[in-house]
Amino acid sequence: MRKTIADSIKGTVQDLHKSGLVDDITMKNIQSLCLPELQEYTPEKITSIRKKFKLSQTALAAIFNISPSTVKNWEQGNKKPAGAATKLLDIIERKGLDALI
Repeated sequence: MRKTIADSIKGTVQDLHKSGLVDDITMKNIQSLCLPELQEYTPEKITSIRKKFKLSQTALAAIFNISPSTVKNWEQGNKKPAGAATKLLDIIERKGLDALI
């Protein structure tokens, strides 16, 4: 498996942290800098993620603690997910539904 530059840096800093050469605060800062870049979620992509996990709009809304009308508006292209909602979509897409439930 090919590592990204961010993965290599994070691995090196983790080794330095284990050795006591990097403190906890620096380690957490490096980890936050190496977070995956969030993509923009299109209405089609949101619908695809929801259907992949066999969720209704109401069920997805409950998991995100938002109104079902918000999910409906995302899927119709009337609104775009932002902030925490984008992060939650990313987590579900990368790690599956079990990461949130």
